[in-house]
Amino acid sequence: MAQKKSFSGRGMGIDLGTANTLVYVKGEGIVLNEPSVVAVNAVDGEVVSVGRDAKRTIGRTPSHIVALRPMRDGVIADFDMAERMLAYFVRKVAGTRRFNRPTVVICVPSGITGVERRAVVEAAMGAGARQVHLIEEPMAAAIGAGLPVNEPTGSMVVDIGGGTTEVAVVSMGGVVAARSVRTAGDAIDAAIVSHVKREHCLLIGERTAEELKATIGSASPVGYWSDELRRLDREIERDSAAEAGAGSAGEDAVRVRLDDTDTDAGTGTDSGSDGGIEGITQSLLPPDRCRIRGRDQVSGLPKTLDIGADELRQAIAEPVDAIVHAVRHTLDTCPPELAGDIMERGVVLTGGGALLRGLDVRLRQELDVPVLVAAEPLHCVAVGAGKCVEEYGTYRPVLEAQPHRLAAARLG
Repeated sequence: MAQKKSFSGRGMGIDLGTANTLVYVKGEGIVLNEPSVVAVNAVDGEVVSVGRDAKRTIGRTPSHIVALRPMRDGVIADFDMAERMLAYFVRKVAGTRRFNRPTVVICVPSGITGVERRAVVEAAMGAGARQVHLIEEPMAAAIGAGLPVNEPTGSMVVDIGGGTTEVAVVSMGGVVAARSVRTAGDAIDAAIVSHVKREHCLLIGERTAEELKATIGSASPVGYWSDELRRLDREIERDSAAEAGAGSAGEDAVRVRLDDTDTDAGTGTDSGSDGGIEGITQSLLPPDRCRIRGRDQVSGLPKTLDIGADELRQAIAEPVDAIVHAVRHTLDTCPPELAGDIMERGVVLTGGGALLRGLDVRLRQELDVPVLVAAEPLHCVAVGAGKCVEEYGTYRPVLEAQPHRLAAARLG
């Protein structure tokens, strides 16, 4: 029989994101990464499924089952569901063995109100935490990306999540300049849904839009396709094939048609080429067209549509422009000495939005500063929260320096 885990005396770092929730356990690293989705029975209020199982039900549930996202724009939109989702994830990490209430570090957007901060603390306490510390997401992302946040030098991080884009300049354990905008991955998905509906009279769901974005989405016609994007693309192709094989024909069903880019004469690259930048990016381009399936607004029947990368880039131009503007505004308010440090060290992109092809190139062209994508952008915030748990003595000044930070809450 497998030995059960004991979390007595251990802390947790939680990235409670709009799209995904990640849990970092002290001494073990990231042990959970699941969608922030809850499927609930609308008749009796019982939770049917949480996380990855619940996300599969989006757009495919009967009338009495509702798939909810307790987090919207980086904050708690449904307190009860958020608390139950957190409790489920904590139980899943711990297994069936009882454990002492852990100390938890939770990441929150920098622009949320005191009421929204207190809601996060109370939800964590209700989920079983003994003590809760909050850390702003850009600071956690900077720590997770390995930036020298405690040194007297400026570092700029742009964390593009599902609900919010967090831009911050950090130095000496504090945030010097910051901007939080509620335009990020979800806004890009909504722009895709709106464009396809307006231009092609085709209704698609958010899952289809998300997969379309990951497959051929781009912020610039020139850019690199990261290793992470290639992995996501393979997962989309595999999941789509499985759905097609099962005979799924719902509104959110999608089939991705991949072009033969590995042997493209124009690029002359393959998956084993050395065209990458320090192992983070590769010059292999993704397919430039994708086939999706939705419901025709006119006839009401299923319809297939081929959409190109150029068209999709125009469709998401507005939210991408908003992200670029937020970064520019933060640079404008940055002290001159720290601006010189940023010119030398560059801007670091983290979060799922950092995987949008060509975004680093677009920012580099707009701002005329070096722009780098973190090695593991999806994990930076959770790793940063985990480092605060692992090395509390080192990062305690960082936690205490957070403006508007709630005092650590204790269960009486």
